[in-house]
Amino acid sequence: MRENARVTAVLGPTNTGKTHYAIERMLAHRTGVIGLPLRLLAREVYDRIVKARGPSVVALVTGEERIVPERTAYWVCTTEAMPQEIGADFVALDEIQLCADPDRGHVFTDRLLHARGLKETMFLGSDTMRPAIAALVPGVTFVSRPRLSELSYSGSKKISRMPERSAIVGFSVENVYAIAELIRRTKGGCAVVMGALSPRTRNAQVELYQNGDVDFLVATDAIGMGLNLDIHHVAFSSTAKFDGHRMRALFPWELAQIAGRAGRHTRPGTFGVTGEARPLAEDVIEAIESHRFLPVRKLHWRNGVLEFGNVGRLIASLEQHTTNEWLTRARDADDLMALKTLAEMPEVRDAVTSPQMVRLLWDVCRIPDFRNISGSEHAGLLARIFDFLKSGPIPNDWMKRNVDRIDRTDGDIDAISRRLTFIRTWTYVAQRKGWVADESHWREETRAVEDRLSDALHARLTQRFVDRRTSVLMRRLKQKESLVAEVNDKGEVTVEGEFVGRLEGFRFRQDGTGSPDEAKTLRQAAYEALRPEFSLRSDRFYNSPDTEFDYTEQGGLMWGTTAVGKLVKGPEALRPQVEAFVDEEAGADVAEKVRRRLQHFIDRKVASLFEPLLALQRDEAMVGLARGFAFRLVEAMGVLGREPVADEVKALDQDARSVLRKHGVRFGQYTIFLPLLLKPAPTRLRLVLWSLWDGLQEFPESPPPGLVTIPHIAEVPALHYLLAGYRPAGSRAIRIDMLERLADLLRAKDSRAGFEATPDMLSITGMTLDQFADLMGGLGYKGEKAERPKVKPVAEVAPAPAPAEAEAAAPAEAAEPAAEAPAEVPAETVAEAPAAVETESYYTFTWAPRPRGGAPRGDRGPRREGQGQRPPRQGQAPGQGGDRPQADRASRPERKEGERSDRGDRKDGDRKGGKPYGKPEGQRGDRTDRGDRKGGKPEQKRNDGPRSYEARPPREQKIDPDNPFAALLALKGKV
Repeated sequence: MRENARVTAVLGPTNTGKTHYAIERMLAHRTGVIGLPLRLLAREVYDRIVKARGPSVVALVTGEERIVPERTAYWVCTTEAMPQEIGADFVALDEIQLCADPDRGHVFTDRLLHARGLKETMFLGSDTMRPAIAALVPGVTFVSRPRLSELSYSGSKKISRMPERSAIVGFSVENVYAIAELIRRTKGGCAVVMGALSPRTRNAQVELYQNGDVDFLVATDAIGMGLNLDIHHVAFSSTAKFDGHRMRALFPWELAQIAGRAGRHTRPGTFGVTGEARPLAEDVIEAIESHRFLPVRKLHWRNGVLEFGNVGRLIASLEQHTTNEWLTRARDADDLMALKTLAEMPEVRDAVTSPQMVRLLWDVCRIPDFRNISGSEHAGLLARIFDFLKSGPIPNDWMKRNVDRIDRTDGDIDAISRRLTFIRTWTYVAQRKGWVADESHWREETRAVEDRLSDALHARLTQRFVDRRTSVLMRRLKQKESLVAEVNDKGEVTVEGEFVGRLEGFRFRQDGTGSPDEAKTLRQAAYEALRPEFSLRSDRFYNSPDTEFDYTEQGGLMWGTTAVGKLVKGPEALRPQVEAFVDEEAGADVAEKVRRRLQHFIDRKVASLFEPLLALQRDEAMVGLARGFAFRLVEAMGVLGREPVADEVKALDQDARSVLRKHGVRFGQYTIFLPLLLKPAPTRLRLVLWSLWDGLQEFPESPPPGLVTIPHIAEVPALHYLLAGYRPAGSRAIRIDMLERLADLLRAKDSRAGFEATPDMLSITGMTLDQFADLMGGLGYKGEKAERPKVKPVAEVAPAPAPAEAEAAAPAEAAEPAAEAPAEVPAETVAEAPAAVETESYYTFTWAPRPRGGAPRGDRGPRREGQGQRPPRQGQAPGQGGDRPQADRASRPERKEGERSDRGDRKDGDRKGGKPYGKPEGQRGDRTDRGDRKGGKPEQKRNDGPRSYEARPPREQKIDPDNPFAALLALKGKV
C-alpha cells in the first residue's frame, strides 16, 4: 500500500502557507506525523492542532519534551525525534532544504529517502530542492506556491530610525543583547527571541511583541524557520555568522529565509541592513526579491543502516561513503565524535561486550551537547551516564544532585540562560525510556525546573529590555541639563553612567542614538571627557617601543590591536609616508605627535629589513655599469628577473660583478636577487611598499613562510610572484632561491640527449615525480613518461669458507668477478628470495623551449650546436665517451695528467656572456679524477638510456708496460 502512496513536494518561498497547508492535509487523515526543524516551531504547531482536535489525540515529541496521550493520532515532532515505522497515514517534513546543512543535513536527507506515509507523504521547503527531490524520490509530484505578499529591499537604516514592527537580526547572544539595550534606550523596549530560549520563554517574549507592548523584536536567525509573527521590516545587523566551525557570510537563500518573515499574509514587507552591516549586493537583492536561487546540488548523508556487532563495526558503518552523485558523506557529527572518544576509554571498551551494549553506548553518545562545553568534558559526562546504564537505571540520588544544583532562579540573564542549557541535558535523559528509575517523576521534575528557569529568564529580559522608563541620560538631554562624561581604562566612554561609545586609538566611535540633536549633544559631552585622555594617550603612544607596532599586509598601521594609521605613497618606493587616524577634536599637537611616531617606526622597519639594499644604494665607490645595475636592483626592491636585463648582465665585467657580489647580490640563472631579502619579513614589507608605489587598491598578500612551492594562479600577475620571491612554472610557482639550486643540478645534465630526475632534484622541490614533470614543463623542458621493469636484487647466500681456506685464498681469486653463484645454495634459501619484478614510471627530460615570437626562449637552453665530443675510451661504444653525458663534455681541449683546467679560480657566473653561475658548458672543473669529491666515492657512470641490470662482460684493457699502475688499473676494471 505504501508503494502506491502519493508523494508531494510543496515548494516555494516564505509566506506561501506551506506549513498551514500541510497541517490541513494531516488533519484530513486518520493519523499523521509532521517533522519540524525547531523545538520552538514544533511547540507552536502542537498548540494549533490541540486547539483544533484537543490534547487527547495530539502528541509532542522533541529531544527534551515528550507528551504522548494514550489515544494519540497526530504526532508533532522535531525532525530528529520523528517516530519511524508507526504506520501513519500521513507524513510531512518541513524545511526540506536543510538536507544541505552541514551539521543536521544527514537527518533531513534520511527522512527524505525513507520517511513515508501509508497514504500520503509531503515535503515542504524551498524551490532550490526541486532537482534533488526529483532525482532521489521516484514518482514525486511538485506543487509550487507563490508568495502571498511582495518583498522589497529598503536599504540601510540606523537602529534609532528603525520603523515600528521591525525585527533586527543578530547572530550571537552578545550582539542580540547589545542591540536590545540600544533599542531600550532609544525606543523604550523590545522583545528578544533566540533559538536557545525555552519554548515557554520564547512564547512569553513573542506575546509581548504580538500584543503591542513593544514595537520591536531582536532575534537570531531562529525566526527564519517558520515562526509566524506580525513583522513589517527585517533588518540585518550582520551578514556573517559563526556556523560552529568558522565565521562565514550568509548565503543568499539564508538571507531570503530570514527576510521572508517580513510581510505576513498579503501585507507587503521590506528588508535591509543596519549597524555595521554593509549594504547587500545588487545580485543578492534581486535574488531575494524574485525568490530565485541556485539549486542544491549535494545533500549531506550518513548511513542509516548501522551495525552493532562491536564498536569498530558501528563506527565503520557510520563512516560509510555513498556512490550516489546527489549525496555526500556528512562530516563527523557530535555523536560520532563522542563515540570515538568513549571507545578509546578502557573502562568503556571493556564494558562493551555485546551488541546490546554497543546499542546502549550509541544511544548515550546521541545526547546533544546542550551546554556547548569542550568535547572532553562532554565525553566525561557521557561516560559517567553509560557507567550507570550498563548495570541499570541512573541512581536517583545522583540525578537529584545534578538537578538540584541547577534549580536556582537567582543571577543575571547569562547565569539563568546557562542553567537552562544544563537542565536540557537532564530533561533529555529523563525522556529516554528505562534510563531513570521513576520516569514520570523525573520528567515532571525536570520540566518544572525548566519552567521556573524560563519564567525567571523572561522576567530578567523584561526587566532589562522592556517596561523601563527612559534612562536618566535621555531625560537630561531633553531637559538640556549638563552631562557628566568619563572614560574608563578600556576606552569605553560613558555619559551619566550610560555607555555612548568607545575610544579606538585616537578616534571616538559613537554608539547609535535616537536623533541628530541627541547625537550632537552626546558627542559634545564625550569629547569633553576625551580631551585629557587624548593628551595622555598620545604621550604613552609616543614612548611605546617598536615591538608594540606593526603593519598589515594592506598597509594599515596597528598599535596592538587598534588601527592608528596607514601607509601612503612617499617620494621614493623605500620611503613611504604615514597618515595618522586622529580625530580633529584631539588637536593638531596630538595628531602631529602620533604621525611623527608612526613615521619613526616605519623608517626603522625599512632600514632594518632592507639594510643590504640600502647599503647597495649608498655605496659611493660603485661606479659605471655596476652603479647603474645597482640602481635597477634597488628599483626592483632586491628581486630582478634576469631575462629583462640579460644584455645589462652581459655588459658587466668581472670587477663590476665582484663589487655587486660583495653586497650580497647573487646572479642566478633565472633571477638576480639578494638572498637576505627573500626572508618572510622583507618579502611581506616589499609587497606592501611596491603596492603603495604602484597605486594598487588591494595589495597582494605574501605566501605563508617556509613553502618551497605555491599554487600558480593564472589571474595573478607574474610580477606579484616575483616580488613574493617565487617564479611560476607550470601549475606551481617555486621559490627563486630553490629554483637556482635546482638550476645548479640541471646544468650538470645532458639536456639534449635527455636525463632523469634525481632524488636531489625532487628533494629540493619537495614534489612527486609527476609534479616535478609539470614544473619542468613550465621551465621549458619536455618530459616523456615511460615505464620499465623494476627488479629487486636476489639475496645471495655464500657459504662461509673454512679458516684455512680463507687464509690460503690468492689475491687473484679475490679479484675474479662474482658473477657465478656459490656451488651449493640451500633450496629453501633460493625459494625464499625470488627476484621481484615490478613496474616503475620515469621521465626523460629534454630541453624543448616554447617559441616566443619565432625565437626560442633563452632562459636556459640546450648546449650550442657544433660542440665536439671526446673520443670514446677503449672498450666503449661511440657516444659513450667518458663518464659524463656527451653535451657536458663537448668543446674541451685534451689535457695531460696533472694539467689544470683553464677555468682558473673564477666563481660561478663570472664568464662574460655565459651562464650566470655554475660550471661552464663543456668544462669539467679542476678535478681530473671524479673520485676527488667529498666523501671519496667515485661518481656512478650514467648511460643515456634506461638502466639495465643485466650482467655485462668485462672490458678488455690494454696494458702499457711503461705505466707502473697499468696492472692495478686492469685489475680494477675486472672487479
